Amino acid sequence: MTYRNAEATGGVSNAVLFGDLLRFYRETELLTQEALARQLHCDRSHVAKIEAGTRVPQESFAKSCDEVLHTGGALLRMWRQIDWYPEVQHPDWFEKRAEMDAQAVALREYQERVMPGMLQTPAYAHALFSRIASGDEVDERVRARLSRQPRFLAEDGPLYVAVLDESCLRNAVGTPKVMRDQCAHLLAVGRRPNIRIQVAPAALFGLLRPSGSMSLIKLPDGHEWVYSESLDRGHFNDDPAVFAGHSQAYDVLRADIPSARESAALISDVMEGYEHHGQAPARRGDLDQEQLQRQQRRQLRGNRPRFPRRGAGA
Repeated sequence: MTYRNAEATGGVSNAVLFGDLLRFYRETELLTQEALARQLHCDRSHVAKIEAGTRVPQESFAKSCDEVLHTGGALLRMWRQIDWYPEVQHPDWFEKRAEMDAQAVALREYQERVMPGMLQTPAYAHALFSRIASGDEVDERVRARLSRQPRFLAEDGPLYVAVLDESCLRNAVGTPKVMRDQCAHLLAVGRRPNIRIQVAPAALFGLLRPSGSMSLIKLPDGHEWVYSESLDRGHFNDDPAVFAGHSQAYDVLRADIPSARESAALISDVMEGYEHHGQAPARRGDLDQEQLQRQQRRQLRGNRPRFPRRGAGA
């Protein structure tokens, strides 16, 4: 995965400007790229790509360069002032979807097993990509994924409705803390006026679930698309009949599952489970006290009804 350079953006990019400044300080210290790389414990090619503006540096890289090159913190200050998200280059097969996200007036998603990219925390995304990549590639993929979120998380962001199969909450990614923080993030963004998050419980019988994860995208001109993914490939369909069929199935599913408020209560219960993960089993009296405290917390959250735990009958 690479990043947009000056030719792609029609002007000098932030990455190029940073690279030029880095080269200036390196040459001032009479160091070659290889000599600097040795002091930074990285490959010469890594320094070369950052100086050329074809790779976005990490914050830790800028800080280390400041220390080695005696810049007085100039590189780190520049790094923190730059909005690096416009530098992101998505994989070719996902570029069209990313462009749609940048224009969409409404986005509805159904997701299984893994949290949708729009809702992932940095730690969750990092743990997810660490399964299939390593080193700088992980950081680059995380940056690309997070670059799609700010528009939808803004105060005046587009409508975003996410239906999560309960497997998204239960499928362990990273550590219990990663999952706990991910659940907390869902609760936080779910309070935004343009975002609604609902959970389709595993124990709720009779639900007609889609055959796989999908997105329903509406663009400003009224054009509507169905998007789905297979391994390293995106699939788009704008046939009105196909969109209408998927849209109806999605709306029926939303009507049959707990509301956003009820789903928040379920997410809270799952989050508490991750908080206590690995702890010794509590005694009966402690369990009774914990149950009472949970009921009190639920009342404080707005008297949201408790939804059956996973494994209970519908």
